[in-house]
Amino acid sequence: MDFEFTPEQESFRHKVRVWLDANLPKDLCVDDAQDERVAPNRDVFERRRAWQAKLHSAGYAGLSWPKEYGGHAANLIEQVIWDEEYSRARAPVLPGYFGLGLCGPTLMNWGTEAQKRRFIPRILGADDIWCQGYSEPGAGSDLAGLSTRAADMGDYFLVNGQKVWTSGAQYADWMFMLARTDPEAPKHRGISYLLLDMKSPGITVRPLVLMNGHSHFNEVFFDNTQVPKENLVGPLNEGWKVAMTTLSYERAFAGGGGHGSQVRRLAELAKIVRIDGKPAWEQEWVRQQLAQFIIECEAARYTRLRSLTRQIRGLPPGPEGSMLKLFGSELGVRIARFSTELLGAYGLVGEPTAVVADSPRWLNRVLSSRQYTIAGGTSEIQRNIIGERTLGLPKG
Repeated sequence: MDFEFTPEQESFRHKVRVWLDANLPKDLCVDDAQDERVAPNRDVFERRRAWQAKLHSAGYAGLSWPKEYGGHAANLIEQVIWDEEYSRARAPVLPGYFGLGLCGPTLMNWGTEAQKRRFIPRILGADDIWCQGYSEPGAGSDLAGLSTRAADMGDYFLVNGQKVWTSGAQYADWMFMLARTDPEAPKHRGISYLLLDMKSPGITVRPLVLMNGHSHFNEVFFDNTQVPKENLVGPLNEGWKVAMTTLSYERAFAGGGGHGSQVRRLAELAKIVRIDGKPAWEQEWVRQQLAQFIIECEAARYTRLRSLTRQIRGLPPGPEGSMLKLFGSELGVRIARFSTELLGAYGLVGEPTAVVADSPRWLNRVLSSRQYTIAGGTSEIQRNIIGERTLGLPKG
């Protein structure tokens, strides 16, 4: 692999950095963007929506999307540079991330021309915000076990059932969802992929308050909700194939994130907080653990580069997606655990303190990190995928 950027790529990085420094509102900056990927209230949501519209006007939303869909056909290296600089600037996850990262690319692959013309242009500028209707109370890791029904009524489907853990549903205009359209078909068949207007009659959204106080997730109930037939994506009863396309994009951001910035901040705090009357940095175990985290962050970075190299060479996706999802989510849990060992009571305070100004950040890490071992496919599921599909191990 070539780890050097060309002069043209470095020029692009400088352009992006200057633009972000000049345009990103400081009150939108966050320490751990994935933890705050859904706005805490309507006011913040609307300001983030305006921020996405500004990015779109400047040509940075959907940067790598094809030009025919309103993107700028940026190459993979430019997209990586943008992602690095966006993270460095502490910018928030865009409110339209489900549309930009999942629904839009899926429609490019599976949508009809009418669907593409109707939905894709409104994704980039956050005119429409999307949520994902996959998980159900009885169908999480076993997604094919879903029971939400979509009965064929001629010109429309009649949807009844429930979704859960639906991120951002309280703000969403549309949902891309899976529903069972043939209850007699085998488990992975008889499922269809639908686009649902969240303003349709018969929809109830109930936010779920998590132990960190956030309401990222929601329950969504459908009571005789109508979905027009033209909102079916892909063939009837073959939505599982479409869903797998969406999930292939989801792996890109399902493992949490920001590990490097967290480790760097903990290294700074190790020189401030005291253990046994001395700066924590003087403890050998503290230095060893921080060094181990840095090594693991670098290993993850090189794995991402290996995945990027495959894409640049036009090779099919390798095992890196599942590996990064598994490794990233587990690393986040280890970092959170270490933060409590390093910071002690300072890591369990929900308000800034004189010694640790960002105490709430570390309390949130402790309360939030475990979710990434579940969201987007549990660690157990990822281990099965790696074992069976990559290592060729027999199914358990």
